[in-house]
Amino acid sequence: MLVMDYLITNGYPSAAQKFAVEANIQPKPDVESIQERVEIRNAIHSGNIQSAIENINELNPQILDGNPSLHFSLLRLQLVELIRSCTSAPNSDITPALDFATSQLAPRAPTNPQFLEDLERTLSLLIFPSDNLAPSLAALLDPELRKNIAIRVNEAILQSQGARREAMLRKLVRARAWAEQKAREAKKDIPDKLDIGLSQETGNNNNNRRSTNESSNGSADDAVMQEQDVDPMIS
Repeated sequence: MLVMDYLITNGYPSAAQKFAVEANIQPKPDVESIQERVEIRNAIHSGNIQSAIENINELNPQILDGNPSLHFSLLRLQLVELIRSCTSAPNSDITPALDFATSQLAPRAPTNPQFLEDLERTLSLLIFPSDNLAPSLAALLDPELRKNIAIRVNEAILQSQGARREAMLRKLVRARAWAEQKAREAKKDIPDKLDIGLSQETGNNNNNRRSTNESSNGSADDAVMQEQDVDPMIS
């Protein structure tokens, strides 16, 4: 059930479905519900924020209506994607980005000082060349921003469905890491490195096994999530 909880929470519908059969787990996972979250998360990862917002609202309008911070973060990410598109060529038209900022973000910015600061920093991308940005601005164009917001969206959807925001397996791994840290601080006699108990194979071995594992334990959708959203817990 711990493994099943992880597959469901982190969005591996095909793997969850097959695992339920192999492990004889009842009830079977709601694959359609998992897939809805995966499609939203994939849209965010690919930069199609408008599609993600529409799918979230179709799933449950209260998710964004009740979470202004998440809604603003999604809109700001959409602005980032517009700026990325508008500034991709010399002398390109930045009007679409300015219009979007004016109509969608400017009315929300005064409601929260952090919103206003985020908007101002994002609009700075229109001024400075993308190949010479300060770290705070470069982070806006980093794919990590998409990933972080996708995680927040996934958690918000799970919460709206009355489910846990985070897989129990992640909490157990953190608890184990905390226990190891405390043991080292107390100068306990433990090895320099404690294996977490997952696969020892790394590098090319993992790459060689990937195609086999995807075909037997998941689907193309699951494979996309594995490459784009590698769980830092495992690394």
